[in-house]
Parts: sequence; structure tokens; C-alpha cells
Amino acid sequence: MSAQQSNIYNLLGKLEESLDKGFPLLSSYMVVVKRDTVETLLDHIYSSLPTEVQDARALLRRRDEIQQEAQQRAEKLIRDAQAEASRLLSESDMMQRAQRELQKIKEQVAADCEAMKRKAYEESEAIRTQARDEATRVREGMTVYAEQILTGLEQNLNQLQQMVKSNQVQLERQRNEYSNSINNSQGGGEVPPNMRVQ
Repeated sequence: MSAQQSNIYNLLGKLEESLDKGFPLLSSYMVVVKRDTVETLLDHIYSSLPTEVQDARALLRRRDEIQQEAQQRAEKLIRDAQAEASRLLSESDMMQRAQRELQKIKEQVAADCEAMKRKAYEESEAIRTQARDEATRVREGMTVYAEQILTGLEQNLNQLQQMVKSNQVQLERQRNEYSNSINNSQGGGEVPPNMRVQ
């Protein structure tokens, strides 16, 4: 597991921990958590995701380094070949052979260089594609998870709001019934303090 993935999992663990430490309602069926705590954790999670792109860029830089190393090796081979050719050319009886060898070396060097470049490019493209796919999967998974958490929180808050409204209506009804019963039995009276709605 990469450090980036570990960081994301740690943040998700903190999010779950904040839910576990929330204030329980309805026998722990629902909990109340601090909104700023959840929002801060979600911000950290989102800010952690783009590092996958940085990893992909590092792989691209490595590809460039491999290509540069291949180019330097090719140039060294060419210099070595030219030096060898110069030595052979200094001997008149071996001039034709030296020319053939030089051409052969140049062609081999060009083929080797092209093969190394192609291989380095293919490897770097495969690594970049893999890193991009992994980053996309992680980002999509985190987005779905965050949406589920937020949807759950919204539903809990809506249920809690409905409970509060229901209790307020019930208290108002009881206060009116009590007031009516007092008025009917005693010809009026003040509502006791413990039955008043603040």
C-alpha cells in the first residue's frame, strides 16, 4: 500500500471515528457529529487524491531519464565505433573492412537506440496508465463514500428535525388541553410554568 493510499485510509478511519464518537440519539440509531469536523476530514481526503497525478508525473520524468540514458549510451557507442573506425582506416590494407564495420556498428547502434527508446516509452506509458487508472478508481471510490456519508448525515438531520417539530406540536397540544381543562373547571386560570412552551 502506498503512503498516499495509507493517508487516505487514515483519514477515512478518522471520519468513522468521528461518527463513533458522535452524540447518540434514539438508542444510538442516529448520532450527531460536528459539521466542521466532517467537512475538515473530507477536505483532507480530497486534497490527498491528486498526489496520484504527481506519481504519474514522476514516472514520466523517469521515462525521460531512461530515454536520455539511452541516447547517451548510443552516443558513446557511436564515439567508440568512430574511434575504432579511425584506427582501422589508418591502415590502408584494411580500409574497406573498416568502412563495412563502421556502417554495421552505426546501424546496430541506431537499432539498439530505437529499441531502447521504444521500450522505455512503452513501459512509461503502461506505468502512467496504471497510475491514472488507480487514481481514478481511488477518486471515484472516495467520492461515492463521501456522498454516502453526507446523505446519511442529511437523513439523520432531517429525522431529528421532524422529531423536534413533532414534540413541539405535542407540547403545544398538551398545553392547550390543560389550559382548556383549567378554564372549564375553574373558570380560567394560568398555565403552570412546567407546561408552558418557551
